[in-house]
Amino acid sequence: MIVVVTTIASPTKSMIGLSDSLQNGNRIIVIGDKKGPNAFDLRNADFYSLNKQQTLNYSLAKILPVGHYSRKNLGYLLAMSQGEKCIYETDDDNQPNNLWKKRSLEVKALQAKNDSWVNVYAHFSDEKIWPRGFLLDRINCEKSLPSVGEQLIDLQAPIQQGLADNSPDVDAIWRLVADRPFYFQNKPSIALAKGAWCPFNTQSTWWWEAAFPLLYLPSFCSFRMTDIWKSFIAQRCLWEMGHSLVFHAPEVVQDRNEHDLMRDFEAEISGYLQNKKLTGILEELPLLSGTDNVLDNMITCYEALVKADIFPLDELGLVYAWANDLKEIQKTK
Repeated sequence: MIVVVTTIASPTKSMIGLSDSLQNGNRIIVIGDKKGPNAFDLRNADFYSLNKQQTLNYSLAKILPVGHYSRKNLGYLLAMSQGEKCIYETDDDNQPNNLWKKRSLEVKALQAKNDSWVNVYAHFSDEKIWPRGFLLDRINCEKSLPSVGEQLIDLQAPIQQGLADNSPDVDAIWRLVADRPFYFQNKPSIALAKGAWCPFNTQSTWWWEAAFPLLYLPSFCSFRMTDIWKSFIAQRCLWEMGHSLVFHAPEVVQDRNEHDLMRDFEAEISGYLQNKKLTGILEELPLLSGTDNVLDNMITCYEALVKADIFPLDELGLVYAWANDLKEIQKTK
């Protein structure tokens, strides 16, 4: 397993806790940017400064924007180049709790019966809370409450999201009106059925090889939407792979970095206004079935979203560079 993180800070308490939680042989790839340290002194961490990133032999390294969370894409490529079968991504303000453990591709989960939008947070809490990227007009909709079976099922899930306690991943509206330390219930994991949408993020997310092409973070959108729109594209492609997205009870505690909430709100407006349109476009796309078509399907999704003016044309240049780098990595295996 390799961990991928991006940061503009020296090792935080959370990063030290993550390092201490890792078994021998597990590494952390830390991607820096134009702000932040020139070195990163942390056990089992490999730090890539901006200068070092620009020497990497990846097509994407030459054209990725600077000062953007999407530079994390280079960390994914580095992890894949090392032959890893599992990539765990997180942020530098998330520390593993006592439930955190190295996940397996095979999981036991309750199957959600919902075939549309489902607020997964409502499975782990009876309080009013929703994930960042959830449709505002579905927050109070009873049909968005998770409907799950009683028996745990065995399944393979190449993308698994763990929740975060204390400061969970919610939108700016929740924080502006209800912000407080928040703790979820430790309940069984939940798997979403085909057709069920719920945004996931990059706070504590496990990826296996079949889904690696879907790790790509778009650059030509707001910082607050890059991982959310990535998650919708990943979910649509998962349906064609015959897999479910799985959510776990909280496995990290977030000591949230300082945020300007009104600035976050402004950066989320594009999502509030376009998430329904975006997912509607993805639902209608005629994608190819099977795990062998995941990269082509991802490209098809971005081409459709560019055509619909969700992303500008410049995004496709990055998508094609990502695809080229993946193919080059595959040749070396």
